[in-house]
Amino acid sequence: METLIGLLRPRSPVRNIGPAAAACALVLATEAPDLQGLAAIAERFSLEFLHCRTARLRLNDAGAGTRPRDIDPGPAECAVALAHGRASLHLTFDADAMTDREWLEQDCAWIDLVDLRLEEILRFQDRDEEIAAARYNELLQRALYTIADLSYADISVPEMLARVHEVVGSLTYAENFYVALYDDVLDVVYFPYYAGIDDPNNSTASTHLKARDFPNSLTFAVVHSGKSLLGPSAELRAGLGLFPDERLGPECVDWLGVPMLEGDRVRGTVVIQSYDEKRRYSEADRALLTFVAQQTLSAVTRKQAHDRLEQEVKRRTAELADANRTLREEVRERQRGQRLQAALFRIAELASEHGSIEAFFAGVHEVVAELLNARNFFIAMVSDDGSELSFPYFVDERDRPLQTRRLTNGITEWVLQQRRPLLATQTTIRTLAAEQGLMVFGTLPECWLGVPLLLEEHAVGVMVVQSYDAEDDYGPAEQDVLQFASLHIATALERKQAQNRLRSAYAELERRVEERTEELRLANQDLREQIQVREMTESLLKHETLHDALTGLPNRTSLLERLRVVLARYRKDHARLFAVLFLDLDRFKVVNDSVGHLLGDELLIEAGHRIAGCVGAGGLISRLGGDEFTILLEDIGGPEDACEVARRVLNALVDPIRLGDKEIYSSASIGIALAHERYTRPEELLRDADVAMYRAKARGRQRYELFDEQLRLEALNMLDLESEMRRALTRSEFEPFLQPIVRLADGAVLGYEALLRWRHASRGLLLPADFLAVAEDTGNIEQIDWQIYEQVFSAIPGLEDAQAYVSINVSARHFRAPNLTASLLDLLRAYQVHPSRVRIEVTEGALLQDPEQAARTMLSLRDAGVLTSLDDFGTGYSSLSYLHRFPLHSLKIDRSFVAELKSDLSGSAAAVVRAIRALAGSLGMEVIAEGIETTAQCDALMRLDCSIGQGFLFALPRPALELTLAS
Repeated sequence: METLIGLLRPRSPVRNIGPAAAACALVLATEAPDLQGLAAIAERFSLEFLHCRTARLRLNDAGAGTRPRDIDPGPAECAVALAHGRASLHLTFDADAMTDREWLEQDCAWIDLVDLRLEEILRFQDRDEEIAAARYNELLQRALYTIADLSYADISVPEMLARVHEVVGSLTYAENFYVALYDDVLDVVYFPYYAGIDDPNNSTASTHLKARDFPNSLTFAVVHSGKSLLGPSAELRAGLGLFPDERLGPECVDWLGVPMLEGDRVRGTVVIQSYDEKRRYSEADRALLTFVAQQTLSAVTRKQAHDRLEQEVKRRTAELADANRTLREEVRERQRGQRLQAALFRIAELASEHGSIEAFFAGVHEVVAELLNARNFFIAMVSDDGSELSFPYFVDERDRPLQTRRLTNGITEWVLQQRRPLLATQTTIRTLAAEQGLMVFGTLPECWLGVPLLLEEHAVGVMVVQSYDAEDDYGPAEQDVLQFASLHIATALERKQAQNRLRSAYAELERRVEERTEELRLANQDLREQIQVREMTESLLKHETLHDALTGLPNRTSLLERLRVVLARYRKDHARLFAVLFLDLDRFKVVNDSVGHLLGDELLIEAGHRIAGCVGAGGLISRLGGDEFTILLEDIGGPEDACEVARRVLNALVDPIRLGDKEIYSSASIGIALAHERYTRPEELLRDADVAMYRAKARGRQRYELFDEQLRLEALNMLDLESEMRRALTRSEFEPFLQPIVRLADGAVLGYEALLRWRHASRGLLLPADFLAVAEDTGNIEQIDWQIYEQVFSAIPGLEDAQAYVSINVSARHFRAPNLTASLLDLLRAYQVHPSRVRIEVTEGALLQDPEQAARTMLSLRDAGVLTSLDDFGTGYSSLSYLHRFPLHSLKIDRSFVAELKSDLSGSAAAVVRAIRALAGSLGMEVIAEGIETTAQCDALMRLDCSIGQGFLFALPRPALELTLAS
């Protein structure tokens, strides 16, 4: 038996001897795709070539690297270990056959091939299990991220928990799911979300249950004990000494509940139930639900805090609204007095102006309209003999001006007779008409207000306002205003009438002197001259409307009109291809600023002439404004025609342009947009040609570029990124990561640098290189920086080292604001952070944009305790003069020099670092090396007398919140 076991021990490499091995190799290649097929082959070959009584291939459940379980074989039994102990082949023999049989190696060599195939199948099984586990872990991670994001979504708590239910359901069976929040003071649970077959209408949601009313509840058992429960609900109740309760619903096959813990305090529970015998929960489900419960508690806590904040904001807003309403009433009253005073002054001015009586009445109307609603307004005057009533001024939304009439029983005459104001609604007017027989001329208004114009207690007229809208009526306040104004209007009216009578007398005298024939001759001559002037004016206006005043070239309006025609023609016939060339003179602003605008205008005129000389009769040259020109090429053969014109224009502008006693060299950047069916408006062609022109500028100027699909996608992506950035600001997706600044000798943390990161909702964590340029172009960088500053300052008190400082990056844009120091210090005070624990980092470019303002800001910050570091030193100007000029505390050596350091300190990088260290030492400044990634770089820096640095060698940047929680 020992000889047989030795021969059956698998070999590597395999023994390929004998017919049994050859037959086994052939059968394994065709009939052993899986473990079951392989077992059948092993058992068959054992019976055939070993002549055993039975054969059985068994897997060892203990896994790889273990030996099969010890068996107690009889004298005619043996077990052969396969696949390094992960399986075994059990054989039994007849006792008499064992004594007569001689075992040969060729009869046993086939076992090597079986062992080799078994190992291969087991490897594939292990790989499949690892892949399944990795997929589950990825699904779990996404689910937890989703729950964390839900707390920031603009949805209610029940909606958020419904989403959590969906997430849990994607990980395990959760058809019956509910969340209960626990009030440990009142011993009450509240169900913000409940979903289950025992409550299909979700009627349990928002229900409050008291512990004393439900002593047999498993939910209260979890929140009271703070421990999770798993198993059939009936067994759990029996184990806890609880009794069934029909109010709690039917018993379930499996019940799993875990507490939501806040430290040692139980805040609630998350429960899933199964009524299906095929769906049971495991310890893995318990661990999963425990983790989900904590994430859910965090999300619910954040959401509830947000809701409380919103309620407080609404309350404060209401209080401020009340205070604001009172203040507005006071302001309105004061403004009313001011308007009334201004109206009186204006009435006095109208009386003294040399205008007609109609103009005077119109001016009075404007003054009254400033004080109250006077859309319907008229003035009625009594004739000198007191028999007639005329209406010299009448403005009404519905009625035509009233004609002069004899005094009758009208409502206006009633005011004249009574010599007192009348404020009447439609109902009051009908009552007066019924009782006193008063008549209303015209449309019956909803509200009527008339006041008499009195001169020495004698009524000379009436001033009336009326409204046809019931919601826009008059009251005693309007009556007082109109009556007060009427006293001054009556006096001004008398003065105006006297002036008009005198002016009429003079006019009549002059009229008699004029000769009628002279009037006709002059009128005829004026008419002919006016016709000529009008024709010339129309022609000039038409030309000016469609042409540039400086160059005489067609302007944007003319270009757009022609583009509409050409685009419509192309959409009907794609063979009528055309192109738009957008041209911008390079460095024109420099010319304008250096030699003046007059010579700049001459440069534009000459450039227009040269461009026109490069385009044939099939092109339209226009000037859009500034130094921008366009060329419209019609009926071209293809892109090469447009490119040829662009090359001619570039060559024409190479020659110098003589302006006065100066020779000016100019060049241009040209963008070309070809006709395409996607264009529907002329502005779209100009936009794309402009985009192509800017790419030509970016690639070195004095060249042309064709607009293509890549440019269009870049423009769309840029627009999308800008929109996402604005949404990210409202969602606070930007966060600081902190990288330690350490002492190189012993690795002690001296401070941190706050690095900007964007936790994008779909693209993950983005570095500044992915979005910083767009943020600076759109001006969003300031808002982003202030969000980062606030998060950094809030995290500083929670850092482990109470003496460590944090450096924040301040861009040049901030230094343009004179209140930068005050804003930073106010924020520090708000978070109770000492100024010495914050440093700012600036670049050389930021200092040189406005040196005086930058120096003042840095000095004021230093006086307050905030120090300044110069970032990326050595990559810019690196001037000793401005180092001496600004109150800098430290220099940060750029990572490009650190990366090139050699262990023997040879090369230019070591020389630059040594020079920076010497320069900083002479000025009493601290030196910090950036980008230290290897031990060799660290050693080289210490030998160069640089004692402080940062980099991946010491620590990767970590979220500020993570560092705060870790401490």
